[in-house]
Amino acid sequence: MSNPSDANVPDNNIPGSNIPASNIPDRGPAALRVLIPVAPGSEEIETVTLVDVLRRAGLSVCLASVSETRLITASRRVDLQADACLKDLDPGPWHGIALPGGLPGANHLANCHALSQLLLSHQGILAAICAAPAVVLAPLGLVTGKRVTGYPSFKAVLEAAGGEYLDQAVVVDGQLTTSQGPATAMALGLSLIEQLLGRPAALTVAQGLLHPW
Repeated sequence: MSNPSDANVPDNNIPGSNIPASNIPDRGPAALRVLIPVAPGSEEIETVTLVDVLRRAGLSVCLASVSETRLITASRRVDLQADACLKDLDPGPWHGIALPGGLPGANHLANCHALSQLLLSHQGILAAICAAPAVVLAPLGLVTGKRVTGYPSFKAVLEAAGGEYLDQAVVVDGQLTTSQGPATAMALGLSLIEQLLGRPAALTVAQGLLHPW
């Protein structure tokens, strides 16, 4: 008996390939590329949830390690294997970039020069959750003048960087979307689907997940 939550799971996990998009509006989801950088110490719930939710919508998602190897150990000692190393990827264009939080993972993302350059030149949707808005985006000036959220203990850092901190699960301000932590990762993923594919696509995925979005 099939699991209803698997109803929208693509049967092809290769980033950039032609992924089926049944029940999704005809906007070519597999043509939309989303990059999720990952590092040793990244938060595993946030990382895996973002990949899973976005792939359910048929988006072409690439989990990219900023380390020299694809295999990384996440913040709670869960081993994750990325699809590729960032250094080996075509630089773009990416329609969306989503940064997981977790420490020291967010510090490793912040210390990756190639990722910083990519974030500064990125023209699409940019998302970050938990520690990532403060640790990765704030030093690059990417929260200045923006309404943002993040893990509550980083409120002062975000405000010092010129952001307006809102105590909300997900905050969207233009092309920037931020979220608070592991429990809000699914809502962040659904918000990104809505922005990339429209609300009907997000509702379809939410229903399959039994998420009251």
